[in-house]
Order: sequence, then structure tokens, then C-alpha cells
Amino acid sequence: MQTVRERTERIEVDTLSKKATLSINSKGREREEPQCDLRTVFQRDRDRVIHCKAFRRLKHKTQVFLAPESDHYRTRLTHTLEVSQIARTIARSLRLNEDLTEAIALGHDLGHTPFGHAGERALAKISSSGFTHFEQSVRVCRFLEREGRGLNLTEEVLDGILHHTRGEQPHTLEGQIVRAADKIAYINHDIDDAVRAGIINAKDIPDDIIKFLGDSKSARINSMVTAVINNSGDTIKMDSETEGYFDKLHDFLFSAVYTNPKAKGEESKVDGILTTLYAHFAAHPEKLCGEYAAVLEREGIERAALDYVSGMTDHYAITVFSDICIPKCWEV
Repeated sequence: MQTVRERTERIEVDTLSKKATLSINSKGREREEPQCDLRTVFQRDRDRVIHCKAFRRLKHKTQVFLAPESDHYRTRLTHTLEVSQIARTIARSLRLNEDLTEAIALGHDLGHTPFGHAGERALAKISSSGFTHFEQSVRVCRFLEREGRGLNLTEEVLDGILHHTRGEQPHTLEGQIVRAADKIAYINHDIDDAVRAGIINAKDIPDDIIKFLGDSKSARINSMVTAVINNSGDTIKMDSETEGYFDKLHDFLFSAVYTNPKAKGEESKVDGILTTLYAHFAAHPEKLCGEYAAVLEREGIERAALDYVSGMTDHYAITVFSDICIPKCWEV
């Protein structure tokens, strides 16, 4: 009798595109495991990501606006969910593997730092070997989750996570979809948050961009997603005209928001916070525990302290920094 997983695998073979990455053709895991009767390998990877600690911490990590007070600004978690939704829409439309796409999308930012890209830049300066959030996301999946045992994800999911932002393209079309969806999500929700914050007005967006891509967030997302679906084949891509307007919109956002002192003024403090935290834990390795103690023994104090600090949420990093640097009131 066929298991539920085997029936799902059969459905993939019968219904997905010849260009899709089939579950039965996965290159497998670093450590071999018995198959699940209910879920394909990529469905298991998706579930492991959703249930891991690093995924839960994303709800308290900066997307663009540092530690926002309002409940309605994006966090790294809500960004991840928006990337997943866009990526799944594209994968389903192209008859590619939606489960693999979702697993990559949900895991792509697991290694992101506190305070968003400002935190990433700070840790890159601290570390002698550099630091990138996409490489750290793979470290989280391979070495840090489950008390150091890692999630033992499939090679296809790890590849998509590693190559989701720049450099070499992912080796699967599903990974390439996540790379495109990440760009589509952040450029549109960052505009939405910047308008909400009063950093820009929606009317500030150049007229030619609005005319081509649309005058609302949903219209622009629809234009970009449609362009990807209509122009993808052996690679995932937009047509050149839509790509050009995407680049113009990104340039606008860079000058109006990403380098705007009103939006980014507090980021100057991030270097000091993370440098202090790193120096403190590098000097006090006895304060590292669990998976970080294992990293300390295996790879040394620099790597262990870097892993620990990079995994902190915004609030926890500020709290620990305050405990270290601000004197306590004297109690009699």
C-alpha cells in the first residue's frame, strides 16, 4: 500500500513541470534519515524551519526601521511571510515545486542579525573572516539549531538559502524564485512602511514608475510577479523593461529611505552596541551555553561569540547591552 508521501511524490511527477525539482530526486541530507510516511523531504524541511527557535526570533528583528514602536511596521518575520506568499504564487503558476520554494523562503533569513542590515554590517567589521546573513542562515540550519545538531535540511533548501540574495544563482528554479520574491517583497513593503512612518509620501514616487508598475503596493507586486511568470523559462527573470523600472524604484528608495537620516539616524548606535556585546562574550566565554558552548569547543571563541550575538533579537541585544554598560542602582 502506498504511503501518503508516495502518493504526493506521484502527484508531483504527474503534474509538475519537467523543469521542477521533484522530491524523489532530492540530493538528500548531510545525515541520512528514514523517510516520513506523510511528508516529502521538502515538506519536512518547511516544517523544521517553522518550528525552529531562529524562526520565532525573527518577529523581534528589524526589517528596515530600527525597533519600531508601532505594531504595523514589518519585522524580519513578516517580511519572510510576504516573501513566502509571493514565491509560492510564482512557483504554482510555473508548475514548479511549491513545497521546496516555501521551505527556502521561510528559511532564507534565519541567520539575520539584530537591527537588520546595520547589524550585519557591524558584525562584518567585527569578524576577521567577515559576516553575511545568508551564510549565517546556513550555519543556523546546519550547526546551531536543535542544541547544535542542526535541522539537517536537504541540499536543495540549503543551496536556495545560501544564494537567495547575491552572487551565484541558486541551482534550482525554486531557489531562483525565492531570490526574485525577496526583491519584490522588500522593495514594496519598505515603501509602504516609509509612507506609514512619514519618511516619504506615496506621491513622491516618480510618475513614470507609477504609470508602468502601478499606483499601489498590490498593483506593483502584481506587475512584478506577472512579469516573472510571463518571462521565466530556463531561468527565473522579469522582462528587461520591468526590470528597468524595478531598478529605478530601488534607486528612488535608496536615496529617499535607505540613506535618509530621519529613517536611519539611530543606526549609528548599532556598531557600538554589537561591538560591546561581542567583546563582552569573547572575554567571558563561560557565559555562553548550549549550542554556543559546543561552537566554542569546536571552532573557538570568535565564532561562538559571533553566533551568539548575531542570533539576538533587537530587544534582547539592547537589554543585555544595558545590563553590561549601565550601572545598577545601589540597594541597601
